[in-house]
Amino acid sequence: MKKRTRRILLAIAIEPFLIVAAIAGVACIQLYTPRFHPPKDTYIYIDSDDTVDSVYYKVKSAGKLEHILAFRLLMNYRHYADHIHTGCYLIRPGDNIYRVSSRLYRAHQHPVNLTIGSVRTLDKLARNVSRQLMIDSTQVAAVLTDSMLSLFIPNTYQVYWNMSAESFIDRMKREHTRFWTADRRAKARALDMTPDEVATLASIVEEETNDAAEKSVVAGLYINRLKRGMMLQADPTVKYALQNFELRRITNEQLKTPSPYNTYLHAGLPPTPIRIPTPAGIDAVLNYAHHNYLYMCAKEDFSGTHNFATNLADHNRNANRYRAALNKRRIYQ
Repeated sequence: MKKRTRRILLAIAIEPFLIVAAIAGVACIQLYTPRFHPPKDTYIYIDSDDTVDSVYYKVKSAGKLEHILAFRLLMNYRHYADHIHTGCYLIRPGDNIYRVSSRLYRAHQHPVNLTIGSVRTLDKLARNVSRQLMIDSTQVAAVLTDSMLSLFIPNTYQVYWNMSAESFIDRMKREHTRFWTADRRAKARALDMTPDEVATLASIVEEETNDAAEKSVVAGLYINRLKRGMMLQADPTVKYALQNFELRRITNEQLKTPSPYNTYLHAGLPPTPIRIPTPAGIDAVLNYAHHNYLYMCAKEDFSGTHNFATNLADHNRNANRYRAALNKRRIYQ
């Protein structure tokens, strides 16, 4: 009888541990086995106006989570509603609940690609950045000034999606410093130019031609004019002054447009770049082609390349051929 009693008492004593072990086993299965089944790596973006319920919805729908209950219980245990972090978060096929919840709770963001293009205006830059990051275009525009067009180096950068406008500018400053190596700065000094001035000339060069082989030739032409104290007389600066970048033909009246950017009226470089120049455009200026050209005109075959001349008479002949081609195609503006 005593042995039987001991067995009963032992069973009673062990039973809670068995229950706890069973519960723990179920919890481990729920938390540490694969529960997310997106077809490929997927991302959820948590914005500043997201609530805990909207986060749960994004996690379940984007991550193809089998059941949301265990996830919700764990996040409630962690008081996630009081610690919602904005950002971009990765969910991989085969992820478990503990891993995904930890990313969100600890704000372990996944970087995103931010592409800075060679755009012409700051408002377009602000719109492009806002389409790629959480910040609004007005927030970006508020920290931009015209002189900043020379700050940006077109490229693709890895950043955090929820970075602030100020952090964005700080990152661009670091990339600008990294791009302007000692070698590039030495070449700029040899031209008696600052990096900003090189960027300004590069922006004109890239507005003049899309042909890679021509860029250094065009850069050399404008450097020749600057060295001789000649006005640049660059049509793209007139288009920028007019804010009409589609013009095919510049009239004499448009050449009189009153603007500090009009290089037909003002000597030297315009105040700032007329677009964000690419690294190739900047390097075309720093490694400009040495020649005697002072004039250029678009070719009459509309190939996007140019006829170059060392004297005004030859240039006028080139210009007359181009004007005749425009007339033939009835292009008047």
